[in-house]
Amino acid sequence: MSLLESSNTPHDLKALSAVQLNQLSGELRRFIIDSVSNTGGHLAANLGTVELTVALHRVLDLPDDALIWDVGHQAYAHKILTGRREAMRGLRKFGGLSGFTKREESEYDPFGAGHSSTSISAALGFAKAFKIRGETHQAVAVIGDGALTAGQAFEALNHAGAGKANLLVVLNDNAMSISPNVGALNKHLARLITGRTYQRVREDGKHVFDLLGMAQLARRAKEQVKDMLTPIETQRTLFEELGFRYVGPVDGHDLETLTDVLANLSSQTGPRLLHVLTQKGRGYAPAEEDPVRYHGVSTFNPYKLEPTLAKPKITFTSTFGDWLCHAAARDERVVGVTPAMCEGSGMVDFSMRFPERYFDVGIAEQHAVTFAGGLAAAGMKPVMAIYSTFLQRGYDQAVHDIALQNLPVLFAIDRAGLVGADGATHAGLYDIAFLRCIPNMQIFTPSDESELVRMLDAGLTQPGPVAVRYPRGGSGVTDTTCATAYETCPFGQAIWRRRGPEKSEGKSKGTAILAFGPLLHEALKAAGSLDCSVIDMRSVKPLDRDTLADVASTHAQLITLEDHALMGGAGSAVLEALSEMGIHIPVQRLGLPDVLTLQGTQAELYRHYELDAAGIINTIQQSMP
Repeated sequence: MSLLESSNTPHDLKALSAVQLNQLSGELRRFIIDSVSNTGGHLAANLGTVELTVALHRVLDLPDDALIWDVGHQAYAHKILTGRREAMRGLRKFGGLSGFTKREESEYDPFGAGHSSTSISAALGFAKAFKIRGETHQAVAVIGDGALTAGQAFEALNHAGAGKANLLVVLNDNAMSISPNVGALNKHLARLITGRTYQRVREDGKHVFDLLGMAQLARRAKEQVKDMLTPIETQRTLFEELGFRYVGPVDGHDLETLTDVLANLSSQTGPRLLHVLTQKGRGYAPAEEDPVRYHGVSTFNPYKLEPTLAKPKITFTSTFGDWLCHAAARDERVVGVTPAMCEGSGMVDFSMRFPERYFDVGIAEQHAVTFAGGLAAAGMKPVMAIYSTFLQRGYDQAVHDIALQNLPVLFAIDRAGLVGADGATHAGLYDIAFLRCIPNMQIFTPSDESELVRMLDAGLTQPGPVAVRYPRGGSGVTDTTCATAYETCPFGQAIWRRRGPEKSEGKSKGTAILAFGPLLHEALKAAGSLDCSVIDMRSVKPLDRDTLADVASTHAQLITLEDHALMGGAGSAVLEALSEMGIHIPVQRLGLPDVLTLQGTQAELYRHYELDAAGIINTIQQSMP
């Protein structure tokens, strides 16, 4: 039996020798490569945290101690070592393991994660709870992979340092290169600075100098000596000014040093920060060479030099990227803004062609929205590319800084609706509800890539904020070229896509499906079997009330269809409009129920929630008299 097969809980690691821990790390890394190649998932970041995970599991007393991973896509090794090794074959699949940490999944996941930069805040909550209850458990946050660029992380650091919280923050710095500071001297200093002798001398010396009234002189002398030994002035100064005892940087792949340093830090109290340098993709050459490409992967053959590349498909995202380049070429006022989602939002070509008009602000959604507002107020035409689930984090700014000033910011909202394997944390199911209640905001739902281009082009001409929401992947419609960019797209005007039976002998009859977004194509499939009318509504706000009134007067019932939460969504907007117009007609709303959605492929989820053609047919048949 391999060491990995016999290591099912963190407690199993405590009996292993240093040699065995290194062997375990090698087995763990090979398992991650083989596993992710079969399921897809986040590869490079997880390969970089193998030794760090082993060291943390070795030193901490889990699950009594709280080990909280930021984002969650660094935690595959953690999942494997906490009894979920066999379940990894179902990673990110329907009914399988989440790709992130999840409280319902294991007692070793004390806090769920999906969005970045939450770990320090959550760990601080655990630290304060332990103190209130008189418990001595450790609270540890592992943050990295760019998550420290978010304001929330620094808000938590500021709170923890000022409050002298008993908290250990591990900064997983997985930049492309490892700092020259990593070496024999640095290992020695890390052990020395965290050792009991150093800490006792430090505290005793401080006490003596305080008695002599020379604390300030002693502090300066200590800082000067420490600066000579550890040439990392910027990092050290930043964190120590925030109230943390800074240690590092430490080589995150040197298991022996990591274990010693973590053991020393775990025996101490107060706010502590360990700076660990790791390499994304460690141990798998293609991922080491191109960690961005191997950050998230689909299934591949790990024994080839690189995954087999499928022929690029036309998607909503790629179409947006093409449109943005065309728009910028036509108008020098067009600028692109994204919160660290250049590749995911399709902005790579734009960033290279128009670098002076491309702004990646890091994982800072609040700043990104207000920054776009500033650009708009200064006469530019900002296009804000952001995932639906991340726009939630900039909601106050969308209200206060954009809508209240009626600034012309164009929100290109990617990953709207069900996103598939990333599950509930990344599902874009709430943007219609939280945007349509905002004055001045307009919301559009393109059904295919050509419609996306039309709506983006029209949105760029509006004097106020416009949100265009579109899903992950493509619609499957082939005519998606940017040649349609100059076609008009009247705001708030719906389109009849299919006409079924309407009035007969003066009486309304038949069913009309009001589709918002790409589910239009499922509606058309269903309508062919049921002889229904289908209307592409195109816009949630403004809503085409004239078409809505016409449809309601000629049909016996209406079905609304959307890839969004039912509460407050497009179907709710239709009901509100009908009520205000005094129109009474049976309306059946199809969308996502008031539950946390599952993970799986988009097709599986549409089928599960009866949003595919078969589900639509079933709903209509059940509602017929």
